[in-house]
Amino acid sequence: MHRLSGLIVLALIVLGVPTARAADATKMTIGTGVDPSLGQFYVAKEAGIFERNGLDVTLNLGPSGSAMIGYLIGDQLNAALGAEQAGIQAHNLDGNVAIVGESCALPHFFGLVARNVPDLPALKGKKVGVDSGSSSQSFWLAIVKKLNLNPKDYQIVQVEPPEMVAALERGDIDAFVAWEPWVTRALEGVSNTKNLQDNAGIIEPRDYVWMNRGWIAKNRAAAEAFLKSMVEATAYLQEHQHEAAGLISKLLKLDPKLTETLMGKVQYRMQLTDDSLAHMKEIEAQLKETGKLTKPVDWTTMFEPGLLKATRPAAVTLETPK
Repeated sequence: MHRLSGLIVLALIVLGVPTARAADATKMTIGTGVDPSLGQFYVAKEAGIFERNGLDVTLNLGPSGSAMIGYLIGDQLNAALGAEQAGIQAHNLDGNVAIVGESCALPHFFGLVARNVPDLPALKGKKVGVDSGSSSQSFWLAIVKKLNLNPKDYQIVQVEPPEMVAALERGDIDAFVAWEPWVTRALEGVSNTKNLQDNAGIIEPRDYVWMNRGWIAKNRAAAEAFLKSMVEATAYLQEHQHEAAGLISKLLKLDPKLTETLMGKVQYRMQLTDDSLAHMKEIEAQLKETGKLTKPVDWTTMFEPGLLKATRPAAVTLETPK
């Protein structure tokens, strides 16, 4: 009986059976990138979780989650899911851009992929594709610092992740720094490629959910419903990985088996802790060291924990930042 009830609940989630009339749903526009680590947005949309929580959500996909965070300025988007650097810079431009939840950690999700380069020492003097302002750059800077490399030994070329594989195959670059699925796509689709360095032991990137405080203030009930959807989508990812992989692979047009394999490299969670803050301070230090920090971060306004606390109080252990 319990198993049957669970299957019925799962079926209702997958079919997206609404609990609120469509006419009463609050419209939202959200944005993120195109990789399985950003699963909460995909699953909440494809499994009907947003709809069941009274939201009519349009999901926009860009070249990366980081590329979408800037659209929170001026309320071009109501929520974005992406990495650290872009969020810090957006927050420094508009203090209303704030973190409402940490969505995942990525201990084995990044790689430095090179073609016709046997090892890291042989990469000197080569062209390396890096997406400035995203976690691609965060990983590259961490490699340089952790392995004591001289950044002047490498020619850095600005390339967005979706273009990196093609650029590597054409010979426009000799290597690139990115995350999945671009790492696996290059290794499987481009001859003579090798992952010279993954992020294990170098840095553990995170993704965060970002929103605009001004929009939250005007739409508090909808904002809380959105965070409730994020919590439910996270639980779905944790408890029904195979079904979630099917939804994500269909949306992103990825092979289902590859999608599920990549999802196994992601630690999905929805939380705000002191470690969430500590990690962001590490990224701020990276930006400062490279002269890319526009101004010191005001940590007292970076986080907006109330929405998550209203839905899942135990997930918020963050002390008030100072």
